[in-house]
Amino acid sequence: MARWPFQYVNINGVPTIQSRSVNVSETSVDFKFNPDWDRRPFRGLILVYLSEAIPEGTTATLPIRFSMGGTTSNVTLAGGDNWTVADVPGVGVYLLYYDRLADTLQLLAPTI
Repeated sequence: MARWPFQYVNINGVPTIQSRSVNVSETSVDFKFNPDWDRRPFRGLILVYLSEAIPEGTTATLPIRFSMGGTTSNVTLAGGDNWTVADVPGVGVYLLYYDRLADTLQLLAPTI
């Protein structure tokens, strides 16, 4: 039986992942996740727990990116704009749509 790198939070199978670290650079804020996550061709809803706060004083216009399994993707909002530091209310659970094959990672709900 295969062991998936996420846990199911209900019988419908919505996976959840938790960030492992956050790195701020001059061009982005990158949250890193379990490296095994991105190996599976997944398409659907995902609950993301951001367990690290973005450091105080970080430039508000920097885009948020998620790094998983050697791939880094910008998180977008409806319409394609980047999710930025100014849009992140803090540590918590966020609902996203993820399509690995289409390289889509879109925020659906800011916090749950």
